[in-house]
Amino acid sequence: MIELNQGGSLDVTLKEDAQGRDSVILALASQQGCELSLTPHQARVLATELIMAVNRAEVRNNLKHSQNMVRSGQQQTTRHGFFHV
Repeated sequence: MIELNQGGSLDVTLKEDAQGRDSVILALASQQGCELSLTPHQARVLATELIMAVNRAEVRNNLKHSQNMVRSGQQQTTRHGFFHV
């Protein structure tokens, strides 16, 4: 179960049909009858897309954090040397 921001939850379950085929079921607990049934391949593609989106968000966040640190560091740095006074 994955808790969502709005107080609901997302349940992920594995279900086998009468022919023995597996399906990955994503169900919103707050919405009765709101389910997404995926083949294992479709679920794997979805998982890969989610991981890639999270990685992009983390990289973007790290870049913003690094840029803020560089900006604040530039204001405080004074160089003393041959050509800098």
